[in-house]
Amino acid sequence: MTRPWEADSTALFERRLGRTAQELGNSRDDDDCPDIWQLDNGDIAVIGRDLTAAYSGHLPARVTLSPDERLVVIPGNMLSAAKADIPDA
Repeated sequence: MTRPWEADSTALFERRLGRTAQELGNSRDDDDCPDIWQLDNGDIAVIGRDLTAAYSGHLPARVTLSPDERLVVIPGNMLSAAKADIPDA
């Protein structure tokens, strides 16, 4: 059975949404950076801390992770800073 949506690993990073982690005070350098990017196919890439194992035992009802998915966490101020770059649905 195929999924209605599948990530395209050939999509390229097109533009950062919001500001860098360093600009927001969430990182001291470029080597330690959560980030949010729009890909050239319109999908969004989120770089954050992998907390899949930490959260897997207490996800809310109807929230599931497939074996090939990871739950990542980014600073809240990073998503807020990206708000202006995210188009309305």
